[in-house]
Formats: sequence, C-alpha cells, structure tokens
Amino acid sequence: MEVRMKFGVGQPHTRVEDAALLSGAGRYVGDAAARAQAYAAFVVRSPHAHARFSFPDLGAARVLPGVKLVLTAEDIAEFGSMPVAATITVTGEDRLWIPPHPALADGIARHVGDPVAVIVAETLDMARDAAEAMEIDWESLPAVAELAAAAEDEAPLVWTERPGNIAFTSEFGDAAAADTAFAGAAHVARLRLVNNRIVTNYMETRGVLAEVEETGRIRLTLGSQGSHLLRNAIADKVLKWDREDLRVVTPDVGGGFGTKMFPFSEYPLIAFAARVLGHAVAWIGDRSEHFLADSQGRDNITDVALALDADGHFIGLEVDTIANMGAYLSYYGPFVPWGGASMLPGVYRIGAFHARVRGVYSHSAPVDAYRGAGRPEAAYVIERIVDAAARETGIPPEELRRRNFIHPEEMPFRTKTGRLYDSGEFDGHMTRALEVADHAGFSERAERSAAAGKMRGFGFACYIEACGGGTAEPAFLTLGTDGGVTVKIGSQSSGQGHQTAYAQLVASELQLPLEQVRVLQGDTDDLPAGSGTGGSRSIPIGGAAVKGAARHMAEKLKSLGAEALEADAADLEFLDGALVVAGTDRRLTLAELANHPAATAEHLSATDAFSASEATYPNGTHACEVEIDPDTGSVEILRYVVVDDFGVTLNPLLLAGQVHGGIVQGVGQALHERTVYDEDGQLLTASFMDYALPRAADLPDIHFETRNVPCRTNPLGVKGAGEAGAIGSCPAVMNAVVDALARGCGVTHIDMPATPLAVFDAITSVQPAT
Repeated sequence: MEVRMKFGVGQPHTRVEDAALLSGAGRYVGDAAARAQAYAAFVVRSPHAHARFSFPDLGAARVLPGVKLVLTAEDIAEFGSMPVAATITVTGEDRLWIPPHPALADGIARHVGDPVAVIVAETLDMARDAAEAMEIDWESLPAVAELAAAAEDEAPLVWTERPGNIAFTSEFGDAAAADTAFAGAAHVARLRLVNNRIVTNYMETRGVLAEVEETGRIRLTLGSQGSHLLRNAIADKVLKWDREDLRVVTPDVGGGFGTKMFPFSEYPLIAFAARVLGHAVAWIGDRSEHFLADSQGRDNITDVALALDADGHFIGLEVDTIANMGAYLSYYGPFVPWGGASMLPGVYRIGAFHARVRGVYSHSAPVDAYRGAGRPEAAYVIERIVDAAARETGIPPEELRRRNFIHPEEMPFRTKTGRLYDSGEFDGHMTRALEVADHAGFSERAERSAAAGKMRGFGFACYIEACGGGTAEPAFLTLGTDGGVTVKIGSQSSGQGHQTAYAQLVASELQLPLEQVRVLQGDTDDLPAGSGTGGSRSIPIGGAAVKGAARHMAEKLKSLGAEALEADAADLEFLDGALVVAGTDRRLTLAELANHPAATAEHLSATDAFSASEATYPNGTHACEVEIDPDTGSVEILRYVVVDDFGVTLNPLLLAGQVHGGIVQGVGQALHERTVYDEDGQLLTASFMDYALPRAADLPDIHFETRNVPCRTNPLGVKGAGEAGAIGSCPAVMNAVVDALARGCGVTHIDMPATPLAVFDAITSVQPAT
C-alpha cells in the first residue's frame, strides 16, 4: 500500500511549483506589463475624505509631453456602477439599498483615495507629471471615517438617502426568547469588543495589463482569485460588453487573502483605455495605493451578553454589532458581517439567541472579505465572552466550555442560526491542545514570571467556521501523448499550492508522479466557467471535482487498456505511471495508452463537477501563552499550540503552511495592526512606517497537529483549511493577554491590537506608574 500511495492523498509532498518561484521563474502581472512595452497609467485620487470637485481645464494636462489619454467620469458615462454580488436579508426594508459606485468619482469624492481621473502616458513619470499639472477645484465637505463616530446621530452623512449612515439592518434569532433567558439568568457576562480594521498587505500589489488582440478583443492580465468571476463582473456590469470581447488571464499571484477576488475600478478603466488607444496599457499599483484604495477588512464594534444558569449552562446569547462598510458597498462587503453572524453560537449549545447586525457607511475605503470574512469576527465574539463568563462564574474556562460543547452524538446539529454541523469532537481537540501546551504546569510558570516582575497569561479559543460552499466547480482532465495529465479548473492559486494539491488527487487515482500532472488556472479561454478561490473552497469543492474527474479517467483508461492488454478491466491497476495487469509483467505506460491506435479523445479526457449541499465546518483549539513586561507593555508569545479538525488531510506540509500563515495574520491583528483615520478622514496609517506587521521574531515555534473527524457532507471528507488559522488565533492571543493582565493587575478587558502602548496604558490605569 505504501508504494501505491506514494504520490497520493495524505502524503507530505513538497510543493512542485516552488522550484520555479524560488528561482525567479515566476511570472506576475508586473512581468507581463514590462514585456508588453505598455503605456503607463496613473490614477489620480482624492486627497480629501469628502469633497465636491471639478476640472476647470483638462486641456493643459492632455497636451503635456507623452500624454495619450485623460479619463474622467464624463468620458466613461456609459459605464455601469461597480457591482455588488452580496445577497443578504435585511430588516425593515424590501431589499438591500446599494449606492452608486462609479469607476471614477463623478463630482463628489467619498474617501481619501477615491479615484477621480486616469492619465495614460508613454511613461509613468510622464503620467505623474500630468497628474501634478492637472487643475482640480476641491470643496471640502464634513467627513467621518471612524466607525463609532459614523454611527452617531449627528455624524456627517456619506449618502443623504441613508439617515444615521445605516447601510442595512439584519436580525437573527428570537428576541423574546433571549429576553426571557436573560431575565431568569443566574449569571450574565457582558463585553463591548472592537474588531480593528486591517489592511490586507499581500506581497504583490494589484496591477493590470490590457492588450488588444488581433480580433479587437481586450485581454486583461491581472492578479486575481478567479478570472471568470472578474471577467463576468467587469464585462456584464461595468463595461457592458459581451463576455466574448473580454479575456481575463491570471498568471502567478503573490497573495490574495480575499481582496483579489473583487472587481476594482482600475480593471475596466484600463480595459477601456486600451480599446480607445488600440495599444497595450498597464497600471501597477504601489503600496501607498494599496493602503488608500484597496478594500480593507474587519472593523466591527460588538456588544455581547451571555446568560448562564446556576450550573454554568449557556441559556442565552445576545449580540449587537455595527460593521463599517466604508464609503461604498464593496463586492461581498455586506455579506461579511451578515454571514459571519450565523457562526456566533460557535461550538456551543445555546439556549436562546438573538443578534442584530447593522452596516454603517463612513468616509473610508470600502470594507470587504479578508481571510475568514466574518467568521473570525464571530469566533472572536463568542470566545472572548465565554472567557468573561468564566471569570464571572468562577468556573475554569476549560470546564465551562466542556459543560456547553455540542457533543459528537448530537451530530448533525442544527444551531440557533440554522447552521447544520455534520461532525466534530470539540472536547477532544481542546483537551489535546491543553495537554500539549502543558496547561497543568502553567501556575508554576506564572509564579516564576511574577517573581521576575512579569505577568504571564494562558488563553485558548475553540473555534468553528463554515467554508467550502458556493457554486459548482467543474474540472477538466486530459491525458497527453507524453503520458502527462493536464488539469483545467477555475479555482485560482495565490500561493496555496494548488499545483501540488490537485496533482496529488490525480496521482491518487492514476499513480503517476506529481511532476506529470500539469494544472492550468486563470485563463477564461481555457474553460467555459469557474467560480474562483475564496472561502476555503478550492479543495472541498475544486478538489472533489478533480478527484471525480480522475476517477472517470481511470475508468476510461482501464476500458482502453483492457482491449489493448487483452485482459479484464477488473484485473487492471495503476502503478508507477502505468496500467498493469495485476500479478503479471504485462503493462502499458500512460504515454503508450495515449498513443495507442484505439485511443480516442473520449478515452483520454474526463470531467466532473461538485456542488456542496452544505458548508463544511473546520474546527479546533488554539492555545497561547504570553508574558507581559509591565514596564514597557510589550507582549511576548511564549507558546503556541493548535489542534485542528480538518476532516481529512490532503498534504500535511501544505496544511501546516496554511495554518501557520493564518495564525501570523491573526497575531498581527491581535498585537500589531490597526488602520487609523483621523477626525477629518485622513488615513494616518498609510505606510509601513505607521502600520505594523508581525515579524518572525514575534512568534515562537508553532506546534500544529490534527485530530480529524471526516466530514460527512464532502466526498473527500475534507473540511477546508485556508482561513482557519486566522479564525482561532485572535481570541486565543487576546484571552491570554487578558489572563495575564487579570492575574497581574486586575485588568479584565483590553481591545485589539494589544500594542505595548495599549497594554501599558491598561496597566497604569489601575497601577499608576511611579
């Protein structure tokens, strides 16, 4: 069996794509733009958070040396609004109100960085010179960017149609039942939690190259998380072109984390510019533009209350969240807090539940999905309030959780928000995580820290998330005459290792080396449809389709081989890249099968598609131990342990990489990252001089293991893993920080990010510095 499975599922293969990427052979949007000798585009952006503007004289800019095209809103009047794909249920209205979102602001800018013009020139320097020469009359208007201020009654309005800046209101659960539960509660824990706004900060900034093909069709090369999604949105909704007139190609992608899934205004603008000029045009965003104009993440304020009976059982949960939408509704923006709210019960049996979620407009960059897209926010709420309830009742946090976990024998379990959990052993992974983290020995370590003048804390979080859903993902396989298999699929790798993962799924059926599997993604010409990568769906959905197509191909090749080898198909098996008659030396390599005279295109190709009837529900426990220096407020993470349930592990190396990366992003939000606007809507954290990212020195070695329970609703048994690390990490780290502060000085609450200054201020608020 080991020989048969050496290429397949469950094996720790190193990534086959890394040789090219590490040797400089990767090809990104910037490489394509440089080769194309394209005209360079510069986007003129608003320096004001809210302002009326006009162009007294565009002629001066249009005649400057090297300038080929100047576009303002007047020049793209036929464009449609930037689309919103989110569909949510709202309270008090017939439907979600969606404000206009022009590709170029038309007379009013609504956030710093809002694009107002595009200049195309022979070089980027020429385009920048023209932008500086462009005369713009600005009339500054009242602005509000911070969430709490935007939600106040007298706040300046982003849209006059929306009093109080309320974008939408949605309610979940039974308010009357929750009121009854709280009225009879023996204990009630309450918290107000700030989930800080963060900037995605992928390594490769966004960019786009538009080229005119011989047919007149425009080809866009851009970094994305799904070419078909962007092609359809841009062509259908913004440019109003036939889809056949626009081809989208995604090369290598240097990180996405959700943000590269969405259509941004630069894409249709550059496509339009190339069509007007009949020549290639490129725009490559710089890091400042990323901070100012790309969609950002999180930014919630939540009031949460948990009611418990005398025995510590959770009898009621009430949640009231306001979520910053920014100046416009982004592509999936409204869905993020709405969908995330469905995961608020977490891994617990909740007696009664009610939640209200309100989206709020502000004069800031739009907010959209960022790694986890609402599920990290929900996990943060429930895991912080459970720890607060443990302090309220005096019941140890692990014991309180055990009393309220949903038990394995209750699966499938329908939550109060309608989620159907198919499997999970929550006490099992919590117990294992605490054991590995030596929770039992923590008190002794805390005493040693106290003797040294430090505060030590231990925190953990038991998370569950929903992922692996969405529309069907088709996969297409072809066996080539060289014996290699080509996989075409509409998902998109942005660093996850799809080439390796999909190759393992093919190899598990055909038993050929991974290097003989070629995965093609990103070109809308290669396949008719694709749903892209987001919500940890590539393996649960795309992987299931690849596995199914590989099974179909195996059956077809056995049918072909049975005739060629004069054997019964039932006696054939795949071994080391060949089809073998079991127990004999009679064999045909896959290349020989592909070149056999009887082979037809039907024999050598296969397809399948998978659509999930229910999400998958990864879950696990993150445990974290920290030490705080009270003299500086600095937090050091000493231990980090994760025990996860991902159903089935496809490749433990890829899996560990995904989990580690998510943890680092969660630690970044918990301890370092925060997007700050001032009272005028100016972005104060607009560069790495002011916005702190986590570094290698900020984390210890991470212990990661799985305690898998196969998913019952997925043919591979997998549950999705791409976002899980970012979901469990924030509450685990912050519970540890609060535990340290509570033990050391009696502080029982602090918000993210727990920067040295924030921690120092919390300590000195109860222990004034001497």
